[in-house]
Amino acid sequence: MSLTLTLNPFLSPPKTHLNLTFKPHPSKPRASSSPSSKHGCYRPILNSFRHNPEHLPVTPAKPRWENLLATAASLYPLYVTVGGIVACFKPSAFAWFVQRGPSSYSFSLGFIMLAMGLTLELKDLLNLFIQRPLSILFGCLAQYSIMPTFAMVISKTLGLSPSLSVGLILLGCCPGGAASNVVTFIARGDVSLSTVLTVCTTFGAVILTPVLTKILAGTYVPVDAIGLSISTLQVVVTPVLLGSYIQSTFPSVVRIITPFSPLFAVLTSSLLACSVFSENVVRFKSSMVNASLASDTSLVTRLQLILSGDLGAVILSVLLLHCAGFFVGYISAAICRFREPERRAISIEVGMQNSSLGVVLAASHFTSPMVALPPAMSAVIMNIMGSSLGFIWRHTGGSKQELDDHQE
Repeated sequence: MSLTLTLNPFLSPPKTHLNLTFKPHPSKPRASSSPSSKHGCYRPILNSFRHNPEHLPVTPAKPRWENLLATAASLYPLYVTVGGIVACFKPSAFAWFVQRGPSSYSFSLGFIMLAMGLTLELKDLLNLFIQRPLSILFGCLAQYSIMPTFAMVISKTLGLSPSLSVGLILLGCCPGGAASNVVTFIARGDVSLSTVLTVCTTFGAVILTPVLTKILAGTYVPVDAIGLSISTLQVVVTPVLLGSYIQSTFPSVVRIITPFSPLFAVLTSSLLACSVFSENVVRFKSSMVNASLASDTSLVTRLQLILSGDLGAVILSVLLLHCAGFFVGYISAAICRFREPERRAISIEVGMQNSSLGVVLAASHFTSPMVALPPAMSAVIMNIMGSSLGFIWRHTGGSKQELDDHQE
């Protein structure tokens, strides 16, 4: 039996090769098994196995109930879509949560970030940062330059109202979302890079999100940068650090909790986004009713009237923002000659924001409920777009060998 450990620095992701060589007894048939991938919504597997006819990879099998929980957690886009439909037809279903806002929003996001922290080992992330500083720094720079810039450009181009402009810019200035790690895995991208970028941009959000929001949105409404910074520290960074501390101090307890935390986190995130969306459904319905009352117009004209209102403006602006993030993120990484799995990870990380943080900051620091609408709508649109892109990438493009080398 031989055990080898190989670390490839900088632009190549770290890989652990576990080669177990067995010489079977001549009288017994040789058993074979395939490696199973063990992953959660927020933490990638940093071990990949290289095998050939003379090497047999061995990994512990996951219990069936853990696989079911992981599958249920991966259905995040379905949850927010169903929740959005419920909010449209029965917004009162979320009244119990909305009435307790913004405190309920803050506690919910804190729980989501705590669940993320429980699956993070900061020592491993620090080692990855030391080994691959170029791709990580590039991803962080892309995150806080591409999305804020396009959010401002889109809001001006579409002539959004001040409240919607601030909401879109706030969304663009948020860090990468944890759902990007799942989508990167689906897309056969560099999951370890995606995870490090999520953590780094989350920590950077304490300073960059408030400062960029004040610079870009301060012309519309007064922006309390210090208040935004304090809220970001309280509901994002502190729970992540607390979760990481608990993970290192009470590992036996965390091993019991970890299989359940991703599912609870995505359900909480869905509840948060759909609750904010339900607050604005009444306003949307009134605009739809007014358009439908114009009986002398054609169906196409009525649809144009509906989509030309606030609802259409929000949907279009959020679609354009995330499309710009995915496309420009990928193109910029390709220009800098990163490998295909890294391009995909950077593209997805830039295009998928922490919309829950945008919802909490908007509800806590701005008087108009419309400010929270772009982040809330983003939770639905972004996850559908990201999941679709990940599915397409999983089955098309890229060198198979190159992608398989990065796939966890």
